[in-house]
Amino acid sequence: MLLGMVLFALNDAMGKWLVASYGLGQVILIRSIAALLVLAPFLWMAGPKPIVEAERPWLQIARVVFSTLELFCFYYAVMYLPLADVMTYWLAAPIYVAAAAPFLLGEKVGWRRWTAIAIGFVGVIITLEPSSAMFTAPAIISIVGTAAFAFMMLSGRSLRATPDKTLVLFQTGGAALAGLVFAPLDWTPLTSITEVLLLGLLGIVAMTAHILVNRALKISDAATVAPLQYTLLLWAVVFGWWFFGEVPRLTMVIGASLIVGSGLFIFFREQQLKKRETVLPAIPE
Repeated sequence: MLLGMVLFALNDAMGKWLVASYGLGQVILIRSIAALLVLAPFLWMAGPKPIVEAERPWLQIARVVFSTLELFCFYYAVMYLPLADVMTYWLAAPIYVAAAAPFLLGEKVGWRRWTAIAIGFVGVIITLEPSSAMFTAPAIISIVGTAAFAFMMLSGRSLRATPDKTLVLFQTGGAALAGLVFAPLDWTPLTSITEVLLLGLLGIVAMTAHILVNRALKISDAATVAPLQYTLLLWAVVFGWWFFGEVPRLTMVIGASLIVGSGLFIFFREQQLKKRETVLPAIPE
């Protein structure tokens, strides 16, 4: 899990660097093709059945739309904002999920988690630094991207019977199709094989990170490994400073602390309630 987070942060830093020189659609297209090549052997071993018989096709399509929108928003945001700031917004997605789950999934959320959700939203507002800067395109697109990421996570909860490899295939394939549409609009000619390899490496690093995280969740319980996702923020600060000379703002540090703290509380509270439900199914919060 820790290695997966390092690779995700490295992928994000590489993406920030590459979208400064190449078109957004171009980067996503080549990244997705490389990721599909890495995924292909696993799909071959699984056979076509998990793909052909995937549950709830319309929800699968909606998830692909959300995941593709999230990807474009993320790479657009890192073009203009510090890496750590963008990662802080994205790490708030579990808070959005907890807030939306009662309305979209019918899950019960008690006053403790509602309090944590409110604190998390305060953290997001502090990170945004309420001012006219909140209404700039990068800030707005960051919020749209995190909302899309949250809805992607929510739809994933409703598609638990779908194998991880199938979900990743649909997600990556959707990004490739969108990249194919938008790449010609802002295509930068590739003059050497090194450039192609660097763009392809972006997809390979991301797919390897997904494989590591999925493996971690299979060989250990979620309560042990899931909180380690917040180390992603630490690496975002390190890589942002190392590669781009970005120094975290005080408001980002305060906001990120509130977001991480509330996110961890929500996670552990959900784990606690699940354990109780195995003994008494309907214990109130």
